[in-house]
Amino acid sequence: MHFNTIVLAMACAPLGVAAFVTPLSKSFGISSSSSSSSTSLSMVLEKPRTEKKLAKIEVLKTQSDHLLNPLKESLADTEEISVTKDAMQILKYHGSYMQTNRDNKGPKDYQFMLRLKQPAGELPPHLYRLLDDLSAKHGQGDLRATTRQCFQVHGILKGNLKTVISSIMNIGSSTVGACGDVSRNVMTTPAPFASAEYKYANEWSKVFAQLFRPMTPAFSEIWLDGEKAATVEYWSKDVAQYNVDEAMVYDSKRGIILPDPVEPLYGDRYLPRKFKIGVTVPGDNSIDIYTNDIGCIVITNDKGELEGFNVMVGGGMGRTHNKESTFARVADHLGYVPKEDMMELMKSILASQRDHGNRDVRANARMKYLVHTLGIDNFRSLVESYFGKKIQPWREISEFKYNDWMGWWEQGDGKLFYGLHVDNGRVKDEGDFRLKTCLRVLVDKFNLSMILSPTQSIIFRDIDPKDKPEIERILREHGLRSIEEVDPLARLAMACPALPLCGLAQTEAERRMPSYIERMRTMLNSMNLKDEEILMRMTGCPNGCARPYMAELAFVGDGSDTYQIWLGGSPVLTRTAFPFVAKMNDADLEKTIEPILAMFIQQRQQFEAFGDFCHRVGAEAIEAYSKSYTLGSVKA
Repeated sequence: MHFNTIVLAMACAPLGVAAFVTPLSKSFGISSSSSSSSTSLSMVLEKPRTEKKLAKIEVLKTQSDHLLNPLKESLADTEEISVTKDAMQILKYHGSYMQTNRDNKGPKDYQFMLRLKQPAGELPPHLYRLLDDLSAKHGQGDLRATTRQCFQVHGILKGNLKTVISSIMNIGSSTVGACGDVSRNVMTTPAPFASAEYKYANEWSKVFAQLFRPMTPAFSEIWLDGEKAATVEYWSKDVAQYNVDEAMVYDSKRGIILPDPVEPLYGDRYLPRKFKIGVTVPGDNSIDIYTNDIGCIVITNDKGELEGFNVMVGGGMGRTHNKESTFARVADHLGYVPKEDMMELMKSILASQRDHGNRDVRANARMKYLVHTLGIDNFRSLVESYFGKKIQPWREISEFKYNDWMGWWEQGDGKLFYGLHVDNGRVKDEGDFRLKTCLRVLVDKFNLSMILSPTQSIIFRDIDPKDKPEIERILREHGLRSIEEVDPLARLAMACPALPLCGLAQTEAERRMPSYIERMRTMLNSMNLKDEEILMRMTGCPNGCARPYMAELAFVGDGSDTYQIWLGGSPVLTRTAFPFVAKMNDADLEKTIEPILAMFIQQRQQFEAFGDFCHRVGAEAIEAYSKSYTLGSVKA
């Protein structure tokens, strides 16, 4: 379809129900972003010529009374240990998913996962103590650090949900917006350096979290019986000087603000799908910045003063097997925006997706598909039609590098921070390995604040240097290894929870990744590649929670005990990988990967990383080499 036809189709679509054109893509749905340009778009206030029938989920949101019903009624039903299907959809906006343990046979043992909202990944000590207690009393006894810098609590029963959520709200935290078709937890680089750039990134991530928070009273009505929380959310105090509430409701009369007295930005239908934001500084790609719907990079002047932000749009990981119209995508560079215009620009991008994202086909509802369909130039014009200004050209910045910020670091203010590696984010006690107990001891003894990292690990900040020896002793006493003792493969790896609790999982991820790390380590050592560091990720389904499509080597579950193999992501996380093999049986890992490592040994360029090598030579060359390779025939 010609681009002008696409523009016309979208301009004629009902507000919030954009027409969608399936993008052309290769097998497995790899995207190649269009950069088409056209005349300035003027579709902000277009009225529909014909009304479309709303998708069921859109009807449900509209009839929910701003996320109140039918959840309130379903929770009140004490005869059932579950909530209804419709209530489950609304419950997501409150930060919870209903799950069952798929390892257990017989009647379903419904339970609930609860995800916190933690802008910038920050977790004050009093909140960790509460989570530790709640997980022990009302959960399954552990905590799970996610890939978006927040904790999850698993195993909560329906009858305990209100106790857990109200406790979290009354201590000054929240689960609101941790799930659902709203702005999710806003990420930022977890390194707590005292430099101006890092402080701006931290502050503005909280600004954006406040700007896009849902305003419905349904949360307090359900969990606090209509009362206000005992204290305000802790991050809101850090950004009080920005007057975020005033900026939220400011109406430029360009279609951003909706005539909805409850939700001026979201309306009663909220967004077409989830919406992810990340903030970082030039050179620091610890957060996978290109995977976000909006990525913001702090720009300062020579004096260290904030000038504005480089902004990228249209990243996202989720896809569906055998559906080529779905694909992983890295964000495009939108341009530069001065700091004084930044909140209005963010509102303009959100309004563009709200009004023109695809609400008909949920698999294509993320903003990446809108950006891909229009092309970045025309998407920019769309945003500008809400913004009322031209977006300035992208400013040159230093190249991104990847760092997980593990181990000991000087903050720059006389204090230290320590990055503690956590395998796949699981905070638990198991035999001599007593991570959960250790964290509680450290928090109680030193009153330390945590920052959750984008790689499912934990950073302790503001450590007095004199406390370093005692902290190291406590870590050893509880069976925790120093970062130097952690296998680099494990340090770089991530896996989603998958089985047994995730209802979407097709196979194992978190429980299988340790064995894959061991098997990969054995292969690398046997081929004299023991010093090679390869960034690996694993998911139990194609939805991409562990951001597998950015990895140098990824395993994406596509059946019971089978995986797709993806190769060629960047070690600095700036491009997507490509699909190489489908339906690799778990038992075939070695015979699938060894030929690729052998080709890497024989054909790599000097200092070339594994992902860069795979990207350079491509799938066809790797496949041809693998067919002629004899196992065990090549060593470095």
